[in-house]
Amino acid sequence: MTSRYDNREIGINAKQLYRRMFRDRGVGFVKQYFSPDLPHPSVEQIKNLSIINHTWRQGDRYYKLAHKYYNDSTLWWVIAWYNQKPTEGHLELGDIVKVPLPLEKILRYFEE
Repeated sequence: MTSRYDNREIGINAKQLYRRMFRDRGVGFVKQYFSPDLPHPSVEQIKNLSIINHTWRQGDRYYKLAHKYYNDSTLWWVIAWYNQKPTEGHLELGDIVKVPLPLEKILRYFEE
């Protein structure tokens, strides 16, 4: 299964600003994952998907939807990415969240 950390560029953070924190923690630097550029699927790609519309309710979380529809809660980011809403804080009660299916097809779009 694809991880959101696969093929991610890693940088070293050794900025002056963090030196005290590094000293307190006994480390010399912090590795950071750079944010990837994940283009949204094209109109043609979207035509090849099935979309389930889910009305956002109290208690909903991306990981719960990923577990329900993908049987893998770690794939919450696929739903967030597809909806272009990076966190649940970007949603309001009553919003329509689109769950793209099949999972294998949407994940293949990352490889193209």
